[in-house]
Amino acid sequence: MKPIHSKGDILFRKPVLSDGAAVHDLIRRSPPLDLNSAYAYFLLCEHFADTSMVCLDAEGVIGFISAYFPPGRRDTLFVWQVAVDARQRGKRLAPMMLASLLARPECRHVRFLETTITPDNRASNRLFERFAADHGADIDSEAFIAGEQLGAGHPSEMLRRVGPLDAPLAKAS
Repeated sequence: MKPIHSKGDILFRKPVLSDGAAVHDLIRRSPPLDLNSAYAYFLLCEHFADTSMVCLDAEGVIGFISAYFPPGRRDTLFVWQVAVDARQRGKRLAPMMLASLLARPECRHVRFLETTITPDNRASNRLFERFAADHGADIDSEAFIAGEQLGAGHPSEMLRRVGPLDAPLAKAS
């Protein structure tokens, strides 16, 4: 499989089915992300490969983004999870993954990024706020799912919407 691109010894590419177990392990090691079943990550790697991203180094999977187009909204990419291995944090791998994802032909019509984030997840909130600032885009926030609906003491999820993004700007990142 041809990589989307590489930076140094890091490869950025679409996930493949066989990445599922390593992605599941990465998410397990990445609190506060919610861990889904291994099966879910295999499906994400297979069914949502065009809108998801995996990063690898010599030791294996070090980054993952799961994303998809909400039904009927090809101008919006919903980013479900962003994970970066602890040894790679602070190296701006997450914004590089987002930029690489938006540079794909499948994402040429994306004008908005959406995600849900708990208010206490400072790293994710900073990622999307910085991404919006870097691209001269607005970022809005609204209540999405109340914590009591999610159960088991889960905090509320806020919908964050970044955009509009200039299509050429998104591709150039």
